[in-house]
Amino acid sequence: MSVEFGATRGAAHLELDERVASRLRDLLPVVAERTVSAITAEVPGYSGALTGSMREKIEAAVRIALGTFLQLIESARAQSADPSTPLTPALEAAYALGSGEARSGRTMDALLAAYRVGARVAWREVSTTTVRSGLGAETVAEFAELMFAYIDELSAASAAGHADELASVGRVRRRNLERLTQQLLAAEPEEILRRSAERADWPPPQTLTVVLLPRRNLHAVLALLAPHTLESGEDLPGMDPAEELAVLLVPDMHGGRRRQLTRLLHGHRAVLGPARPWHRVATSYQRATRALALGLGEPDAGPVDTERHLAELLLSMDPEGLADLRAQALRPLASLPPATAHRLAETLRSWLLHQGRRDDVAADLFVHPQTVRYRMGKLRELYGDQLHDPATILDLTLALAVPPTPPGAD
Repeated sequence: MSVEFGATRGAAHLELDERVASRLRDLLPVVAERTVSAITAEVPGYSGALTGSMREKIEAAVRIALGTFLQLIESARAQSADPSTPLTPALEAAYALGSGEARSGRTMDALLAAYRVGARVAWREVSTTTVRSGLGAETVAEFAELMFAYIDELSAASAAGHADELASVGRVRRRNLERLTQQLLAAEPEEILRRSAERADWPPPQTLTVVLLPRRNLHAVLALLAPHTLESGEDLPGMDPAEELAVLLVPDMHGGRRRQLTRLLHGHRAVLGPARPWHRVATSYQRATRALALGLGEPDAGPVDTERHLAELLLSMDPEGLADLRAQALRPLASLPPATAHRLAETLRSWLLHQGRRDDVAADLFVHPQTVRYRMGKLRELYGDQLHDPATILDLTLALAVPPTPPGAD
């Protein structure tokens, strides 16, 4: 810490004899007591906070700070080799005070207000003694200038300590929150997650919901969400880094609040996983990434809610199994020309979904109801009594849940 300060440079020019210095040293306990009383009375952040042993410590700190000021003047007057030496411990103590106040949760405004009140009270007491001791007006003015410069230097050191502590705490907390996010996505055991949540000072909610979105939109969306939302713009488990995606873990958006989350994400390309108990949010992440890989939803239609695509997600769990089921269920169509087989499979799918209502099937396929009647006649010939078998109907429904691919399509 640098020691070339205004208080040090000005101290050598102040003529303060030993008699006045001695009176001021004797006054230090009274000044300290009155200074602390004024701070507790006038600064809301310290009201009721400086009591008992804490008050004694602060009074001692004030005595030491003012004593250091007098020592600074005496060292400078004696032309010490390094007149700034007494100032260094005081500045270090002021820096430590700022750090401690940040850890205690008090704002920098409160601390600077305490310095202002303390400077006013201290000067009122000190100036009375210097005037009564017969110091000339010019000397008293120099004394005031030097004393306030000294207090400015102390307050600047405290401000630096306060800011550095907040920055350090912020960096540590961000690292802890990022570590917790990665552990949640990796499905670490609940005991580990609870310890990490405590270390990060993050209160576990009832549920978490995963939101995947482009990394460039992360901060804009984050500003709309609850303050305890977890985020990660780092490489995500199971994701290609080239995707440039970020993940948000949004607390307590289950039930009716899910619609609120969807509204908040309107206009943003995002994928929403399901709400899950907070320590099981990895399953929400897995579903969201699977929906992303399947390309569900329209690219420009706003957020994709995986709760609206459960059938597709379920059927995507075993693509080979689904292909085998489809081949087995549609075997009666295998001998037909591909275009004919496609039209009949398309008709059968619509017939199953519309529970045999011919007019609805015709409207769905943009054909005449008689065309539907003809095609269903062909299907009954091919399937026979199987179209009345519940097991066959189940297989066909699953096989045709995803629309059949037209001939020649990839």
